Amino acid sequence: MPNKDETKGRAKEAVGALTGDKRLKNEGRVDQAAGKVKGAVDAAKNKASGKT
Repeated sequence: MPNKDETKGRAKEAVGALTGDKRLKNEGRVDQAAGKVKGAVDAAKNKASGKT
């Protein structure tokens, strides 16, 4: 399930694509990547602590 940053990034990317704003579109991609990294770190923390 996508986290808040991934969702925000998808929205920014979509708005950037619709409006032709390359900066906003790229910013959305960065937000999505940051969200995926945060999710992976959280999953690793949970796994390490035994929380599945």
